[in-house]
Amino acid sequence: MDHLNLEEKVKMTNLNNMKKFRSILILSALVLLGSCSSTNDAKKDNIHPFNGAYSGEQLERIAFPMGGMGAGMICLEGNGCISHVSVRHQPEVFNEPFMFGAIAVKGLTKGAKVLEGPVQKHKIFGGPRSGNGNASKTYGFPRFEQAEFHARFPFGTVNLKDSDIPMDIKIEGWSPFIPADEDNSSLPVSGLEYTFTNLTDTTLEMVFSYHSENFMRIRGENVWGPTYPEGGNSIQKTRNGFLLSHECFPDKPEYKGDFSISTLEDAVMDYRWFRGGWYDAPTQLWNDIENMQVQSDTATEGSPGASLYVPLEVSPGESKTIHVLFAWHVPHSLITFGTNPSELKPPVCDPSTGCCSSEYTSQFYEPWYYEKFNDIGEVTQYWSDHYNELRLKSSTFSATLFASDLPDEVLEAVSANLSILKSPTVLRERNGKLWAYEGCFDKESGCCHGSCTHVWNYAQAIPHLFPRLERSLRETEFNVSQDEKGHQNFRSALPIQQTDHGWHAAADGQLGGIMKVYRDWRISGDTQWMRSLWPYVKASFDFCSSSWDPLEKGILEEPHHNTYDIEFWGPDGMCTSIYLGASKAMEEMASALGKETSVYTQLLSNGKAYMEGKLFNGEYFYQETKWEGLQTPPPDVSAASWNINYSEEAIELLRKEGPKYQYGTGCLSDGIIGAWFGAASGLPEFLDPAKVRSHLTSVYTYNFRTDFSDHVNPQRSGYAIGDEGGLLLCSWPKGDQPSLPFVYSNEVWTGIEYQVASHLMMMGEVEKGLDIVREARLRYNGSIRNPFNEYECGHWYARALASYSLLQGLTGLRYDALDKTLNINSRIGDDFQSFISTETGYGLAGLKNGEPFIEVVSGSIDVEQFENHTSTN
Repeated sequence: MDHLNLEEKVKMTNLNNMKKFRSILILSALVLLGSCSSTNDAKKDNIHPFNGAYSGEQLERIAFPMGGMGAGMICLEGNGCISHVSVRHQPEVFNEPFMFGAIAVKGLTKGAKVLEGPVQKHKIFGGPRSGNGNASKTYGFPRFEQAEFHARFPFGTVNLKDSDIPMDIKIEGWSPFIPADEDNSSLPVSGLEYTFTNLTDTTLEMVFSYHSENFMRIRGENVWGPTYPEGGNSIQKTRNGFLLSHECFPDKPEYKGDFSISTLEDAVMDYRWFRGGWYDAPTQLWNDIENMQVQSDTATEGSPGASLYVPLEVSPGESKTIHVLFAWHVPHSLITFGTNPSELKPPVCDPSTGCCSSEYTSQFYEPWYYEKFNDIGEVTQYWSDHYNELRLKSSTFSATLFASDLPDEVLEAVSANLSILKSPTVLRERNGKLWAYEGCFDKESGCCHGSCTHVWNYAQAIPHLFPRLERSLRETEFNVSQDEKGHQNFRSALPIQQTDHGWHAAADGQLGGIMKVYRDWRISGDTQWMRSLWPYVKASFDFCSSSWDPLEKGILEEPHHNTYDIEFWGPDGMCTSIYLGASKAMEEMASALGKETSVYTQLLSNGKAYMEGKLFNGEYFYQETKWEGLQTPPPDVSAASWNINYSEEAIELLRKEGPKYQYGTGCLSDGIIGAWFGAASGLPEFLDPAKVRSHLTSVYTYNFRTDFSDHVNPQRSGYAIGDEGGLLLCSWPKGDQPSLPFVYSNEVWTGIEYQVASHLMMMGEVEKGLDIVREARLRYNGSIRNPFNEYECGHWYARALASYSLLQGLTGLRYDALDKTLNINSRIGDDFQSFISTETGYGLAGLKNGEPFIEVVSGSIDVEQFENHTSTN
């Protein structure tokens, strides 16, 4: 196939005028809908054009993650400040160090300002220690009057304006993100580029500077604020920069950490910030900035921070850019899961340094980059040497993604959630394997450990963007976290290792994993890889079938644990559809390997007949709640009720209604999810598409809301509340809602919204799918929630990566490396282009006047045939 020139691709147009027009139409429609409602009037006031710029109140919560996959994160906020500094293998959402860029322009009365827009209102009173006046913050320094933020992942851009300074100023933050290049996309680095454009007819003399406290110091806490251990922390010299450092402390190897701040330009360093009490250091620092007093090479012990200065002249109409490079290296942690603490070996450390032996440190998580780089010096050298190359490759990816002729709300949802891959949700072990939480707490750890199989089922981005990393998850699930009986821990240990199997299995996670093996096989085209996993996959399926379908009905009848953290009793559309999809995947893989397929074919036939005949009410699939006549004892005495306390009141309710936490006749948004998993995995259809479509349109009819003001939610209401809209997890349009329906049923999760939206699109219901996407992204408009942090059980929740499937939902684009076939099933007409990523390359594909095409931008994609379907929607 023809390859596009990289430079041409970076500059390619992406039909911006058409997209702006589409956004204007959406906004106009919302204005009309809200013309009779004060609630909707307030709602539309905070709308920004999808995939467009954020300004004003929309900058309140923007924090754009930068950093490598599994390497840690820092965030560029909407006003240009740095926050969420999380480089010690754990989230630190409120970590906003005393750290900033500044400019001082000679001859201007008010020419010295922090290179940030106004301080966000929620920080003035509401953040940590705000009741004490926000000491140790930069909020009291002069800053720019106006800011605007724009995202083109992995790039975030802040534009600053101020009436006192006659320049256009742009801050562009980024970190490498290159499909199929997982190593360069996992670097512990990020960059800021400050571009100054002179709007006057005279040359402007100025000094750019960047400043930071040593936030790598290990902090203790007392009632008066942070305290620090004696010794160990230092500021060191580097070329065109400085190093914030903390050494190993006695028996504390996890204290070791370095953070480098440098520039590609020639700079003058000040390593000595004024030492004193109270507010001496920031007072003297601002004096130096305002008076353009560039300090040079004044390193002394005990300095609280350091600065770099770059003097420059900018001619009329000229633009100049200063590059600020961040890099970090934190080799050790105390993070471990699945290990008995009593079995940990005690530290054996060098008393002169406090550093411990690898025998001790390897018992805990150590990052992939520690295997590649011995120290911070190697990281900074690699970053500066390869900066331009990595930037070009990352911008090429970005330009290609945003050249897609897709609705702006879709591109926004897809790209914004790729930020999850740069968050502390994701870790990458020293051996290179992926491991992840479900999401992140505010600090100290991720939320819900172990690459949870039933949550990561939904995440469709990594399989296409970084297929080798995704396959490492399968290898862990089946080779390490599964025992000889086929029981699979749905939460893997860390460091990745075999552990006990005393906890229950998760039906949706384990069966979904079988479909993911099929998907990853077709994406890679590597039959040998699939063959190597086959014995474990077969054992897994046999365990699932014998545990939850012992009578071989093709349905999950015995109580089965699932992503709602409870057990469903009796057959249900959600988990049974996954079981049928796994049966179909087993049939396809067994056939390819020359194995017997009849057992899978029969289970699929039995289950399909039962599900379509008995679990479909003419509109949607539901649950046949059953707790008597099973092999499992009733839930009030059953060990199967792992997560449920049956009090006396609950037992009384059980006698009347059955087990707690079921959905029965409810319309479950996830109720046909196995068909979506199958479509996303490239499996042939295994359920009646008319019934699947009917279920999805019923979900839209009954569960989609544009206002939750009158909605009762005794559960976690923060995901969608008041005049906000979204897709409920479940509703009971036929009545018979259980007194205690399954936990979370009244909530709204973006991961399920995107799953349903993309599935609707696949079934031809494009507008219904877009309605759901729009409501989800309207909630994440920056004023209340961060557009780059869709949360559920924690920040940057993995399930939201289901948004990537919207690409397939609209276009049907899916590459099968085994057959070398590019599938296209367009739901947006016969003339479009869309981003596509494969194991070996990425580019644009679609239809031109109904004819299929692919233009490879990077790598290669070997297409021998097209499976082409179009629509005129």
